[in-house]
Amino acid sequence: MANLKEIRNRITSVSSTMQITSAMKMVSAAKLKKAQDAITAMRPYAEKLTELLQNLSATLEGGTGEEFTTQREVKKVLLVAITSNRGLCGAFNSNVIKEAKNRSEFYAGKQVDIFAIGKKGNDVLSKTNTVIENQSAVFDNLTFDNVAAIAETLTQKFVGGEYDRIELIYNQFKNAATQIVQTEQFLPLAPVKSDLNVAAGDYIFEPSKEEIVLTLIPKSLKTQLYKGIRDSFASEHGARMTAMHKATDNATELRNQLKLTYNKARQAAITNEILEIVGGAEALNG
Repeated sequence: MANLKEIRNRITSVSSTMQITSAMKMVSAAKLKKAQDAITAMRPYAEKLTELLQNLSATLEGGTGEEFTTQREVKKVLLVAITSNRGLCGAFNSNVIKEAKNRSEFYAGKQVDIFAIGKKGNDVLSKTNTVIENQSAVFDNLTFDNVAAIAETLTQKFVGGEYDRIELIYNQFKNAATQIVQTEQFLPLAPVKSDLNVAAGDYIFEPSKEEIVLTLIPKSLKTQLYKGIRDSFASEHGARMTAMHKATDNATELRNQLKLTYNKARQAAITNEILEIVGGAEALNG
C-alpha cells in the first residue's frame, strides 16, 4: 500500500504541474497576439525607412553622416544581446547566449564587451564576458521612447570612439514555433549597395538631402533597435507558448502512465488479498 500511496502522490504532483503549464501557455498565447501584431505592423515602416535612407545616401557626396558610417579598424566590439527576463521558453535565451559567445570567439584577440538587454542574458554572459550595462527594465514598459534612449547611448559609445563596431543579437519572430537568431551590424552603418538605381533628379528636397539624411540616421538606428527588441519580445512569447504546450502534453502523458501503473498495482494488491483470504479459508477447512 505504501507503493500505491507514492504513485498517488506523483499523480497529484504531475496534475498540478500540468495545470500550471497549461495556464502559462494560455497567458503567453494572449500576449503573443498583441506582440505579433505590433512587430508585423512595424516591419514595413522599418524596411521603408532603411530603403529611403540608403537611396538618399547613395546620391550624396562628401562626408555627410561620416561619423555613423566610418569603417574603422576593429579593435573594440560591443555585442548587444537581447534576451528575456524570464525563463521557461525553451531554447529562446540559450540560442542568443550561444551566438554571443560565438561572436566573442570570432573577435578573439580584440576587446569584446556585452550590452545586455534582458536578465537571462546578463546572468549567464556576465560569468564569461564583461557586461558593461544591463537594460532588463525596458521590458517593463516597452515603448519607442524607452528604446530610443538605449539607442542614443549605443550611438554615443560608437561616435565617441569607445567601440569600433556594435552588433545586435536577437531572435527574429517568424511564427509561434520558429524563432531565427539574427546578428545585425548596428554601427557603423553598412555600406550602401552600389546597384541601387536612384533617380534623385525626380524629387525636390526640403530641407536639403544632407539635412534629411542627418535626421534619418539617428531615427533609423532607434527604429532598428526597437524592431529588434519587438522581434525578440514576440519570439519570447511564441517560444514560451510552444514550450508550455509541449510540457502540458508531456505531463498529460506521464499522468496517464502513472494512472495505468496505479491501477495495475491496485489490482495486484487486491488479487494478493483475495489469494490470502482463499488460502486462509482452505487452511481452516483442512
